[in-house]
Amino acid sequence: MDVLLSSAYWPNLHYFYYVLHAETIHLEQHEHYGKQSYRNRCVILSANGPLNLSIPVKNLKPKQLMSEVEIAYKENWKARHWRAIQSAYNNSPYFEYFQQDIQHFYEKEYDHLLDYNLHQLKLLLKLFRVEKNIQLTQAFGKSFDQGNDLRPYSDPKLSYSQDPLVRDLLNQPYYQTFEAKFDFLPNLSILDLLFNKGLESLEYLHYRR
Repeated sequence: MDVLLSSAYWPNLHYFYYVLHAETIHLEQHEHYGKQSYRNRCVILSANGPLNLSIPVKNLKPKQLMSEVEIAYKENWKARHWRAIQSAYNNSPYFEYFQQDIQHFYEKEYDHLLDYNLHQLKLLLKLFRVEKNIQLTQAFGKSFDQGNDLRPYSDPKLSYSQDPLVRDLLNQPYYQTFEAKFDFLPNLSILDLLFNKGLESLEYLHYRR
């Protein structure tokens, strides 16, 4: 079954579950960009608890399309995000193994947020050794008849727990770097699972080749 998704910055596990299990991934590029969404935001687990990392974007026009949104580099958010990721996961089992690939996104500048997120998604699939067909939408549609429409979940206010297909799965604990300090935190960025479980992440997300 196909899935229709909004673009996402280092997507959460709910998002990535559907990426793995879809036959074709349709990325929405014609929707209006929404502020305070996962399009430019991810959540990692730091030594102080959950930490939001948000990419600043250039001044937005009313009803600006996702494909038109440009990343702002006036402030050095790249260095700040990478320091936060290093601090959070430097002692994780697989950080050193994947570090160089992830760090690339904090050394190179991408003009558009959609392109930045798309290259991250392609890298993640490459690291997990999974091949998927990714297509950008050709026009905006209010509905999606080919499969699951997960665009509403780009809003952090809509919890994964409202999706009965994955709710129980994503509540299953896995090792997290600061588990001695915090109770298990579900549905963080895929980076949390990648650095802590490596390729075993696929098993956690019930993906079979």
